[in-house]
Amino acid sequence: MQEPTRIQQVIARRMAESKATIPHFTLSMDVDMEGAVALRGQLKALAEAQGTPVPSYNDMVVKACAIALRDFPLVNGAYRDGHFELHGRVNIGVAVAGEGTLIVPTIFDADRKGLGTIAAETRGLAEKVRDGRISPPELSGATFSITNLGMYGVTTFTAVINPPQAAILAVGRMEPKPVVRDGELVVRHTMNVTISCDHRILSGAPAAEFLARVKAILEQPVALAL
Repeated sequence: MQEPTRIQQVIARRMAESKATIPHFTLSMDVDMEGAVALRGQLKALAEAQGTPVPSYNDMVVKACAIALRDFPLVNGAYRDGHFELHGRVNIGVAVAGEGTLIVPTIFDADRKGLGTIAAETRGLAEKVRDGRISPPELSGATFSITNLGMYGVTTFTAVINPPQAAILAVGRMEPKPVVRDGELVVRHTMNVTISCDHRILSGAPAAEFLARVKAILEQPVALAL
């Protein structure tokens, strides 16, 4: 028998609380990532020339969600004691594997930061998680979370909401898939995103509109510069 660590105990308690008290529902969409693939190729050349981190596709998802959250305050909110709490800041928690569980450090004011800054902060926080140097302030204050299992070959999954947040986005593996474009069968890089929502604050329509906005931004990634 193995005893869980302190942080594993905290996470276990919070996840049990989430599933027991939050009425979850999920929505899923496939995203055409061809534009994002092309953009990352351009950013990679620039980043390597400047000696800066190359933004990952997950960094793009973080920025796309940050932009979309400005227009959907309920998704960036929380249900507390019978009231809707709407946050003035867009702080995104990004799940990182560490200490035998998932640790979720926060990118604060992600909507105000460029893609390069988000990439640098995400890598710095991930290194702190792996080294055990992450601090409590860096693990607090998130208003929305993103978790990605694509690197493990997972194509689609649903995530448990991190209370008191209203939603969490699960990101799957990007892979080439046959799709129909203009009446022709072509192969496109495609990625699935699935949002888990708190039905006490979100209903299907606004959650779907938010997810569609994230999809639209990723499919026209020039919007990531906004």
